[in-house]
Amino acid sequence: MLTEAITLKDIIISALLVFGGFTLGILIERIILARLRRFATRTRWEGDEIVINAIKGVPVLWLGVTGLYLACINLPFIPVIEDILKRVLFVIVLVSATIILARVAVSFVNLHSKKSTSALPSASLFANLTRGLIFVFGALFILNALGVSITPLLTALGVGGLAVALALQPTLSNLFAGIQIIVSKQLEPGDWVELDSGAKGYVVDVSWRNTTIRELPNNLIIVPNSTLANSIITNFSRPQKQMSVIIDVGVSYDSDLAKVEKVTIDVAKKVVKEIQGGEAEFEPIIRYHTFADFSINFSVILRVKEYVNKYLIRHEFIKALHERYK
Repeated sequence: MLTEAITLKDIIISALLVFGGFTLGILIERIILARLRRFATRTRWEGDEIVINAIKGVPVLWLGVTGLYLACINLPFIPVIEDILKRVLFVIVLVSATIILARVAVSFVNLHSKKSTSALPSASLFANLTRGLIFVFGALFILNALGVSITPLLTALGVGGLAVALALQPTLSNLFAGIQIIVSKQLEPGDWVELDSGAKGYVVDVSWRNTTIRELPNNLIIVPNSTLANSIITNFSRPQKQMSVIIDVGVSYDSDLAKVEKVTIDVAKKVVKEIQGGEAEFEPIIRYHTFADFSINFSVILRVKEYVNKYLIRHEFIKALHERYK
């Protein structure tokens, strides 16, 4: 393994190189990166924090690897062993660089999707796709850098990919259905939806295989993306979250309908202004529509900020209206 005997001087110099590399990395991590992190918290752009958090621990690793590389050069290894050690250290650097790039890319995808209503929605599907693509290209780059020809590998992947695609048709169907759902903006995480099957709740996430919907009792409904893409969906959050609530009421035939309308409107205005979730600026509407057997029926139209607010608004309105009618 060695071309000649190792002297004490070689050992001391190599140890100092390794120790110096790791020490310098720790100093950069503790001093320079710490100051950059404090500076980043004072800026408006969140991207600098993403980058700094992604490279946490990198100076120690890379400078430590540099120290090991210099130590390998200093020690009298035979060329074959020296070449293997250099390749191992090189692979460590490339793997860490791939991981860092994946962290940064995924964080930027999540940041951009959360801030932009016209961009990709916040869903793990795109984050996982981004991470997966970076790891695949990183692996190919590492193989190419090590002298491994990737052309036969790509050919084999192409032929094998066709066979895998045929075997994984249901899985791929869910994957592409999830992409189609997100890109077409049929629904996004945070929307309140109701399926033709009767399932309804908040969309929590759209993954590569399933869409997760959380019901009001906090139960989770897991729906395959392909099933969701073929379902009739009522999205109560599109084109806006605000929605009307229609409450049916009946009064006796001997009632003064003009007075009923005035009193009902007054109660409705008070409820939407005082109860959380009501649209205070909306003018409630009343419409008579039916001569029933024992009552004249009408509808009161209120407006709430989002779907789930209608339960409390309806509850409080019925209580207040009953009290006022008495």
